[in-house]
Amino acid sequence: MPSSVMSTSRRGGGQESPAAVSAVGLRKSYGDKRVLDGIDLHIPAGTVFALLGPNGAGKTTAVKILSTLISADSASGEIRVAGHDLAGDPQSVRAAIGVTGQFSAVDGLITGEENMLLMADLHHLSKREGRRVAAQLLERFDLVEAAKKPASTYSGGMRRRLDIAMTLVGNPRIIFLDEPTTGLDPRSRHTMWQIIRELVSDGVTVFLTTQYLEEADELADRIAVLNDGKIAAHGTAEELKRLIPGGHVRLRFTDPVAYQSAALALREATRDDESLALQIPSDGSQRELRSLLDWLDAAAIEADELTVHTPDLDDVFFALTSGIHVPNAPKETGR
Repeated sequence: MPSSVMSTSRRGGGQESPAAVSAVGLRKSYGDKRVLDGIDLHIPAGTVFALLGPNGAGKTTAVKILSTLISADSASGEIRVAGHDLAGDPQSVRAAIGVTGQFSAVDGLITGEENMLLMADLHHLSKREGRRVAAQLLERFDLVEAAKKPASTYSGGMRRRLDIAMTLVGNPRIIFLDEPTTGLDPRSRHTMWQIIRELVSDGVTVFLTTQYLEEADELADRIAVLNDGKIAAHGTAEELKRLIPGGHVRLRFTDPVAYQSAALALREATRDDESLALQIPSDGSQRELRSLLDWLDAAAIEADELTVHTPDLDDVFFALTSGIHVPNAPKETGR
């Protein structure tokens, strides 16, 4: 059975958006090495989808296939990008997408403005329109002061901003960002995150691969973890975190009597008599929290503090890519 991801937009009042990217049984092998082993994707327009995985898991291969740089295996099912059949109409796919890799496509020997104008020429814009679009994007990405300087003098963050600005010259509706913040300092990474949010607010779909789990947690509507060529699990960041054991709710009391009453009733809780706190295993779901609060209310026991602790994406990533069995990991979904 193929690994599957159905990504549903959390924007737009719960209605599912049209698919910007859809693939059925996506496969790619190099000789005897199977890189992608039949994955399904369904990514609504106007969302951020993050594909995580260890080095060599097939993330960049997936991006290269979907952006027409390489071909999928003939055994793959239908693949559509921006509504166009990838195999049958690759030229229309290319016209609708932009791609920014982990290694910048900026030419350091010419200025930032010249890089932009070169890209405008490649998109067959008139000289007047090319200059207008270049000026607009240089301003949007805060590169006006550096526009006349050789790109080789730019910092890593500036080069990455210029790279994305160049990608936007063709007004793509889908952008593939393959590890876009690799090597950037924290300030530049946060600037890049804001750029991505602004793109999505304009209706652009972002397909993001990243090694920074915090980045996926911060930006993505849906996340999929790719391991050994298959989708190990997928969902929102919160859904993925709930897959991993170790989550708990911590109740802290100031009243020793209330603490003792709760400790006697909640036998599964771990006690901390010194701080008058109980640690109760929980997946952090709304249902479990409501049940606990209803019980406290019915028992007339008042906790002074309730905190929810769930594993982070680092824990999820390690568990899913290290062979640890994760119960109920959502590998397949219906359409």
